[in-house]
Amino acid sequence: MTVTLPGKVRARMRGTIGELPVRTALTQTIVVPTFNERDNITTLLDRLAAALPADRTEIVFVDDSTDDTPEVIRAAARHCPIPVTVHHREDGIGGLGGAVVEGMRLARGEWVVVMDADLQHPPEVVPDLIRAGARDGADLVVGSRYAGGGTRDGLAGGYRRLVSGGSTAVTKLIFRNSLSRVSDPMSGLFAIRTSSLEVDELRPLGYKILLELVVRNRPGRIVEVPYAFQPRHAGESKSSLAEGIRFVKHLGLLRFGAQRSRMLLFGLIGLSGLLPNQAALWALHELAGVHYLPAAVLANMLAVGWNFALTDTLLYRSRRSHRSFWGRFSRFFLLGNADLLLRIPLLALLVGGLHLGVLGANLVTLVISFVARFLISDKVIYRTRALRTVPA
Repeated sequence: MTVTLPGKVRARMRGTIGELPVRTALTQTIVVPTFNERDNITTLLDRLAAALPADRTEIVFVDDSTDDTPEVIRAAARHCPIPVTVHHREDGIGGLGGAVVEGMRLARGEWVVVMDADLQHPPEVVPDLIRAGARDGADLVVGSRYAGGGTRDGLAGGYRRLVSGGSTAVTKLIFRNSLSRVSDPMSGLFAIRTSSLEVDELRPLGYKILLELVVRNRPGRIVEVPYAFQPRHAGESKSSLAEGIRFVKHLGLLRFGAQRSRMLLFGLIGLSGLLPNQAALWALHELAGVHYLPAAVLANMLAVGWNFALTDTLLYRSRRSHRSFWGRFSRFFLLGNADLLLRIPLLALLVGGLHLGVLGANLVTLVISFVARFLISDKVIYRTRALRTVPA
């Protein structure tokens, strides 16, 4: 059985998810985000159907695929006794976490169970999550690879294990109070009671929706169910450098808030720009014999280009649509070189008057200009547009 929702439809619920005007007969909604997982769908549905009662379950696929995964889901759903909903998104906002939140909005069960489509989360564990939640009166039940009896053997290779273990340790250190009861904050397998879910508080970014949920929703009672993380059934892992960058940005947003995390990343990008700036200044002044003042100007232009590429790609990627590339570049380039009006006289004073070394003095002027450039970038070049109110 399958229900297909058009890509532009968004479910809207009043109040808190779980506070339904009519009591639902469904015990659980299984939310499965998918991106090009066509070869896993049939096996996933077969195993879910074998593990769960069809009359008290629904399955919601939120799909961002670029292949025929939605069609495969519809075809397989015809033979599945559990009702299956397919919701395809064209925009993919928020990545996997955004897809999960979309599925939560569509859920009708008393519990929302989130799991991946690649069968690394065994479908047979889902009833254990629901039983543990009901038995212990929990708001959130986490499938954990690190609780007693759990394993992470399905992670492919030592590198993946190192990244997974390292990101878990760093996350628990940063959010040690919020995650004191969670051994596996990176888990993608969990069940949350719908009456405990405040979906409008969530601001997902990338894969780690459980971390987002625990930090922002602060569920009351949390219990864990150990499970054995399995090898991927078919297809390729979606982990990438881009997802790693998203994860770091997500940590910053959750820990410091939007503006402070942007300022931190802006600072890190500016710090990285010191390398091309200082290297170019040294090469022009020491090797090519260019006077240190024009050499500083040329080195600054190179560093501005470096900083723009990183800022535009990593920091303000989601804010680029309202201004053209050349509009953004010209403003950033103008701002990045306008501070030369301050830095060059200051550089001359530090070198000629205070007799500092050229590279040391140049570093001092770069640090002084940082805060002003961040504020102008954040408030002018990449400012957010106010939402217009549409009359009722």
